[in-house]
Amino acid sequence: MAGKFELYTDTAGEYRFRLKAGNGENILASEGYKQKSSAENGIESVKKNAGDDARYERKETAAGKHMFNLKATNGQVIGTSQSYASASGRDNGIASVQSNAPDARVEDLS
Repeated sequence: MAGKFELYTDTAGEYRFRLKAGNGENILASEGYKQKSSAENGIESVKKNAGDDARYERKETAAGKHMFNLKATNGQVIGTSQSYASASGRDNGIASVQSNAPDARVEDLS
């Protein structure tokens, strides 16, 4: 089953998206956007940048967990992962974004 983007509004009324793998697991989440079109542009940016390993910022949280940010060509963060217990889990998450994002459909829940 292919991955998908879910476009939705949060409790503050901002537009957000999340990328879900084919198994339904959340693998990337966006920041909040005031305009729906901005969130849609964010989805397109994820699709465009997902295949470039240099766009992934691999980080460790203060609690010692591992996570990553996907950045656009201008350096702006366009998506953030969950926290992973291990670096290999984080790297599997990156691989999942790379394989799911480019062809993922968008489901508009907003």
